[in-house]
Amino acid sequence: MHEYSIVQALLGRVADEARRHGARSVHRLTVTVGELSGVETALLATAYDIFRERTICAGAPLEIRTVKARWECPSCGRARPRGAVLSCAACGHPARLVEGDEIVLERVELEVP
Repeated sequence: MHEYSIVQALLGRVADEARRHGARSVHRLTVTVGELSGVETALLATAYDIFRERTICAGAPLEIRTVKARWECPSCGRARPRGAVLSCAACGHPARLVEGDEIVLERVELEVP
């Protein structure tokens, strides 16, 4: 379950940011997870609930936004519909994944003095 290591890295990053800003506590975290990232969002949420105890994030809920995968042609920029062949109908170039494999810490709400 790599969700545990993701949460440990997330909590470390948030703790660093909280220290950098002199925060007293964290009120909320928002994370974006792409559908092709290999992350099971339910396991991520469970791991966060387990590991956040006795950290600066103890009282902070985790909001997880999921992002659908999206492909487009790198040459002409045309989007490829979901389930379509992953080559451009207009110019024949292979499509590239432009969204949907990310794991991003989008927002940290801190209480600072």
